[in-house]
Amino acid sequence: MSTIGVPGLILIVLAALILFGPSKLPELGRAAGRTLKEFKDSVSGITEEKKEASDPTRETERKS
Repeated sequence: MSTIGVPGLILIVLAALILFGPSKLPELGRAAGRTLKEFKDSVSGITEEKKEASDPTRETERKS
């Protein structure tokens, strides 16, 4: 994101204000935040499952 720079971010914010209006921006921000949180949770769940599947010591502990 460092390649966008401050002028680019200002332009993006102004475009969002023009397109959606100031009343819709908080709703869009909350929706984006919820989406990112759900994505992060699902990715961390997948990595935990892979880690458990690839760990041979856990397999022997479960069988005992």
